[in-house]
Amino acid sequence: MSGTEDPVLFHTCGRAAVITLNRPRALNALNHDMVRRVDEALTAWEHDPDVRTVVITGAGERGLCAGGDIRAVHDDARDGDGSASAAFWRDEYHLNARIARYPKPYVALMDGIVMGGGVGVSAHGSVRIVTERSRIAMPETGIGFVPDVGGTYLLALAPGELGTHLALTGAQIGAGDALLCGLADHYVPSEALGHLVDDLADLPVHDALARHVRPAPPARLAARREWIDACYAGGTVEEILRRLLAQGGPDAKEAAETLLAKSPTALKVTLAALRRARHLGPLERVLDQEYRVSCAALGTSDLLEGIRAQVIDKDRDPHWSPATLAEVTDADVGRFFAPLGDRELGLAGSDTTPEAAW
Repeated sequence: MSGTEDPVLFHTCGRAAVITLNRPRALNALNHDMVRRVDEALTAWEHDPDVRTVVITGAGERGLCAGGDIRAVHDDARDGDGSASAAFWRDEYHLNARIARYPKPYVALMDGIVMGGGVGVSAHGSVRIVTERSRIAMPETGIGFVPDVGGTYLLALAPGELGTHLALTGAQIGAGDALLCGLADHYVPSEALGHLVDDLADLPVHDALARHVRPAPPARLAARREWIDACYAGGTVEEILRRLLAQGGPDAKEAAETLLAKSPTALKVTLAALRRARHLGPLERVLDQEYRVSCAALGTSDLLEGIRAQVIDKDRDPHWSPATLAEVTDADVGRFFAPLGDRELGLAGSDTTPEAAW
């Protein structure tokens, strides 16, 4: 492919190198080829003295990136042995870690929809821009999956229990809440993004931002912190649900109803992954853990069923197995964190495997 058919476009403008995710019909969903191309570009630019800043954005009007190509994951899990998905995640998680440690400013324009894998290629960057159009989420529990791409690392760092709320419900948040939760750094109006990129061609990042950063809209979650922190501090998903229903407010009731529609297994594994992530330390160790969880999810019926219901048949009526939280045992959850032997991601090194913190 060439030109506008390429799934990722690259160009330089003065001192800035720009990555454009270019699958607008698929909301710029990431596939393996795209991950490889972005990584190759980062390698080239890291050692290019003419490139001072890297910018990532998305083609089309709807957003940066809606996540990974989960239809491909579904087909691989159903018709293959899951190895293609595991290979994709391996390279994707390595890219997430690389972005977090990139030695040059990495400016992510988180305009429009930014979900799942889109969070992975943006929220680990050193300069994260949100706009009035930003809609950010980690919606994995709705497809029988668990937040990955470093999502459990980021959400574990959010104030109080806000990250637990976002991870379990998959709720979408706007610019103000993204700033509150530590998923973004600056607010710039959408109409100014083009001018910001133009300025980055000539100016240091700090100076370019000074021209365009504006006060962010209010964080809606700030007023909900009291009940969110109290309810989501529960030690189990069942206890969290009990507290939400007992709280009495409409927002807490809505959150409880949302949880009851998610995969029971995914909810319990997500809560365990988040709580573990708080003690694991650096991003690399959390990504190692997420890789174990993601690979284990490939062997579950819930992942296939969740993607079928949301993306393929679009009936929005998944039939989870097990169907209730009570049926998901501690042993069921524990299997998602089992070591993978020679298939480990290995980002943190052989002496810092995820279980070393426990």
